[in-house]
Amino acid sequence: MRRARGFTLLEVLIAVGIFAVIGVMAYGGLQAVLAQQVIAKANADRFREIQFAMQQITRDLYQLNPRPVREELGDSSRSALLADARNRHPLEFTRGGWSNPLGQPRAAVQRVAYDVEEDRLLRLHWFVPDHTLGEEPVERELLDGVREIRFRFLRSEGWSDEWPPGLATSNPRLMPIAVEFVLELEDWGEIRRVIEVAR
Repeated sequence: MRRARGFTLLEVLIAVGIFAVIGVMAYGGLQAVLAQQVIAKANADRFREIQFAMQQITRDLYQLNPRPVREELGDSSRSALLADARNRHPLEFTRGGWSNPLGQPRAAVQRVAYDVEEDRLLRLHWFVPDHTLGEEPVERELLDGVREIRFRFLRSEGWSDEWPPGLATSNPRLMPIAVEFVLELEDWGEIRRVIEVAR
């Protein structure tokens, strides 16, 4: 009669211990992969948001239009492009190319402004370029986590931080050669782009 043989208790304990170590290592690896996936998705989402905001600003600046607008009180005109520390917004301008697929009774040009409020980059626009004092703009948040947005304007004499530059305020239709804008973000630092203005 042959005697049945099996594993000793010590062998079973060693096998269980090895299996437990392998399981813990595999679980740790899986957790690391899942954490990296979450980080990668967050970075990809943030990149898309930044890319969208940059494209929106770029599209608007490509469509710069030299049409000045009336002051809100109607007594004088404002430059087609206005970037001045005394202005309400860091940049305000008239843009063309405003598509009207529904055929609404409105202008083909649009008055647009950019501003940063509470770490949010805002794009504002008015339905009519010559808006009145009581007319509120349509406000749209493009991006959060924004520290600052800065603009510079290239003319034949060099770069200027404001527009119209110096004594050139007498011509409200004056356009720069190019516009540089810098977005300073809390997480990505500075992003800079230069847009050539169509002539």
